[in-house]
Amino acid sequence: MKIKIKLLIISLVVLATAAFFSYNIYRRHLIIVAEQNLLERKKAAWLCLNDDLKSKIASFKGKVALVVEDLNTGWVISFNENILMPSASLVKIPIMLSCYYAQQEGRINLKGSLRLKSFQKVSGSKVLGDSPVGSRFVIEELFDPMITLSDNSAANVLIGLMGFNDWNMYFKKMGLKNTNIVRNMMDFRSRRRGRENYTTAVDMAYILEKLYRRQFLSQEISEKCLILLSQQKINDRIPRKLPQDEILAVHKTGLERHICHDVGIVYTRKGNFLICVLVKHENKFAQPAKKLISEIALSIYNYYNSS
Repeated sequence: MKIKIKLLIISLVVLATAAFFSYNIYRRHLIIVAEQNLLERKKAAWLCLNDDLKSKIASFKGKVALVVEDLNTGWVISFNENILMPSASLVKIPIMLSCYYAQQEGRINLKGSLRLKSFQKVSGSKVLGDSPVGSRFVIEELFDPMITLSDNSAANVLIGLMGFNDWNMYFKKMGLKNTNIVRNMMDFRSRRRGRENYTTAVDMAYILEKLYRRQFLSQEISEKCLILLSQQKINDRIPRKLPQDEILAVHKTGLERHICHDVGIVYTRKGNFLICVLVKHENKFAQPAKKLISEIALSIYNYYNSS
């Protein structure tokens, strides 16, 4: 009798254990199926987003280069991503990064100072514009006005640190394939002679993702650059139509005659995305291009908010 009871208990334990494992396997199966279904819905929505952005670009009068990346899945939407575009103030991002690179190699000291020269003082300088020629500035402190207010004189002072060949060497070192610098900011005489600073949407996307992954030189330097880009004061493009209490835009604009850009990373509650929109437009004013960039950013945000 005792043996039968023991056998019964053992059988019940075996059955309970089997049932437990079967339930867990079934539950995992349900989770996997649910995740697959969610991924398929998100992929379908991503394809719809692709069509929507393509339609917006097709109806715009001008040339548009675009890279959008879901920073979780790695999905990418791109158009004209390798076409050379005048970089305007986008070149200020690799200028800042090159300074960190040159300091790491011992070529410059970011705590050192530079003097503002007469030819470096140009329009589009909301901070250094009121400073007299000869004023001294700590190198690292010039990053803030150059990035957050796109101060052209600050950029020119930094450009004077090295020759153009050196800057272009550092651009290549950081992995930029088609980004160059051959003239100062607002040097239209050199532009008329055919000397132009160029970049591509894919180059901008590459370096922004490096920063996002904390892979540019070091985690500390990457975070410094991201914090500065998050303090951008010119917010009439990527963040313009986005709910400011729900997102963080880390970005840099570029604006010249017939040129209007914005590139950056948008952090949302449901996922983060990289967005680079470079526009060469035919309009007298930049407002239609700014509107296009803001509408593209809103469409991407809505993808995350609805999926």
